[in-house]
Amino acid sequence: MLGCVGDLLEDVAVQLLEDINIASDTESRVVHRRGGSAANVVEAACRAGGRARIIAQVGDDPTGSWVTQVLADLGADVCVRRGGRTGTIIVLVHPDGERTMLADRAACLDLSDPDPAWLDGLDTLHLPYYSLVIDPLAATSTVLAGWARARGIAVSVDTSSSALLEADGVDLAMRRIRAVHPSVVLANELEAEVFGGRLVPEALDGAVVVVKRGAGPATVLQLDSAPVDVPANVLPGVRDTTGAGDAFAAGFLLAFAQHSDPVEATRHGHDVAAAAVTRVSTTD
Repeated sequence: MLGCVGDLLEDVAVQLLEDINIASDTESRVVHRRGGSAANVVEAACRAGGRARIIAQVGDDPTGSWVTQVLADLGADVCVRRGGRTGTIIVLVHPDGERTMLADRAACLDLSDPDPAWLDGLDTLHLPYYSLVIDPLAATSTVLAGWARARGIAVSVDTSSSALLEADGVDLAMRRIRAVHPSVVLANELEAEVFGGRLVPEALDGAVVVVKRGAGPATVLQLDSAPVDVPANVLPGVRDTTGAGDAFAAGFLLAFAQHSDPVEATRHGHDVAAAAVTRVSTTD
């Protein structure tokens, strides 16, 4: 089972049908849906036939009940605390399919007092970088990672956001990641560039590093091995890439937990990501 710690909230996806007209109207299509990086990984894992658990906090409000039930209906194991106000992310989906996110994480950041039972039955504990920055969520995530390592549960980290990494600075970001001793670190091309060549297995106690490049090949970095580029699936007509990186993480980690080598796990990550963006892009 794959466990994910972090954001479970509401996405308000705004698909722009034209360039934004500043100080005026812009034609768009608006959809409300369940969101959050950790929750995206859990959904993708469940849709791919895996078992997954969300570890999160949502508000004590109808939106919190709704987003939690969406995951439960998919078969996810739900370890969710209630309190405060459920977070919201506005996702601006540009005409070329790229997205910009405006985040109000609210109750997501309030997860505290970790319970060792949250780790029961897990093979992998996945931590988006979002979950390592602001307390009490960051402290909770770090404690869970320590407990996981003590129980032989692998830990993975997704670097999540180039803007957040730049705000923290490379030295602090590396310290946060190294502190949870991941076996796998996933990054997209922009996030990897922020690290300026430092996001490599040699700097991460031998962790496998995978750099994703959207529709381009992903690069697999392993200790004492040459980099391997793994082509992504070719998909025409993709309009919305929201959650693609999280779906890749789900596919990769499910395969990696089944002892696939990192290159084969990357292929599985591409497959699961392709299924996710195809589904989102054809949902109006």
